[in-house]
Amino acid sequence: MFEGGFNSVHRNSASDVQYLKAYYQAHAKDPRMFKHPRTGGAAISTFSGENCTFGQGSMEDGWAYVKRELSAIALAYFIPAFFINPARYPGISAMDGAFNWNGGWPVNINASSARQDIVNARLDSDNDHLQNLSRGRTFMAAVSPWFFTHYGPDSWNKNWIYRGDDWLFVRRWQQLISMRDRIDIVQVISWNDYGESHYIGPIKGAQPNSQAWVDGYPHEAWLALNAYFTAAFKKGAYPPVKRDQIFMWARPHPKAANAPDHVPRPTNWQLTDDKIWVVVFTTAPSKVELYTSNDRKMVFDVRAGMTKLSRDSEPDGGMRGTIVRGGKIVADCSPIGYRYESRPGVYNFNAAVAMSQ
Repeated sequence: MFEGGFNSVHRNSASDVQYLKAYYQAHAKDPRMFKHPRTGGAAISTFSGENCTFGQGSMEDGWAYVKRELSAIALAYFIPAFFINPARYPGISAMDGAFNWNGGWPVNINASSARQDIVNARLDSDNDHLQNLSRGRTFMAAVSPWFFTHYGPDSWNKNWIYRGDDWLFVRRWQQLISMRDRIDIVQVISWNDYGESHYIGPIKGAQPNSQAWVDGYPHEAWLALNAYFTAAFKKGAYPPVKRDQIFMWARPHPKAANAPDHVPRPTNWQLTDDKIWVVVFTTAPSKVELYTSNDRKMVFDVRAGMTKLSRDSEPDGGMRGTIVRGGKIVADCSPIGYRYESRPGVYNFNAAVAMSQ
């Protein structure tokens, strides 16, 4: 999919389309480019873009111009993420669909929200988009495991979290699978956006000065977990569990811990809970043991299938999970080097994510 960010660069000259055409020319006909299955058009999306006119006098006319120019190279299928009232969609002729970028996070809660609104916070913004799409227009939903960014005023000045607790990644996938008859495409945010901490790919290549909260916090276990849900979304049924497996994630330090960091705690830091989040897949009824140290253990009885569990983190403890059946450990997740630091050097609300082998 060809996707561009337009939040910081407003394209308001007709000549600005040349920049897009150069990229599109290089990739639109590549066999690896995602093509819309009904039209064969190369799928194009955006992050923002509602303020771009491309010299045409309005956003609506500007994007119609861009789509014509790109389609002259290869048929384009336009599914933007515009941050506008979805009631405007019927008047934007260039749109073949819409992408609800923020749909994967509970973006409407904050530190003053009631506790009952924070826990298992609603993810219901898709409805506003769906009810304003008609005539066969495509809807692309978002799913994301996390969000934390920590840039000070001396750089990009973005420093906040969205609540990623309550097994957000899993819960959102379950929601999308339950409404798959209304959703055409799901995009995972993201493969490698290290600056916002929602990467599910490897930590590899250049980073946008995010090393302080990314290095040492792998997320590839989320990529493996993602495969289970993508299969369920595509087929309309959850795959059978054929392997005992544990997935675990937790933040690096207590949310109220103090750090000698020149960038303060992120906005809405109060929203998160000091917990270890766990998802287990079991081939038969089992016991799951969750540890913060060798002598601090909680035991859960689980049925066959997928089970979501959690327990409190403990300062200066670690995390470990085992699946026990018939007195034997059949799966063991014990991330080496993880420690829930009571005295962190920086504020880090990223997650360490691990899985059993």
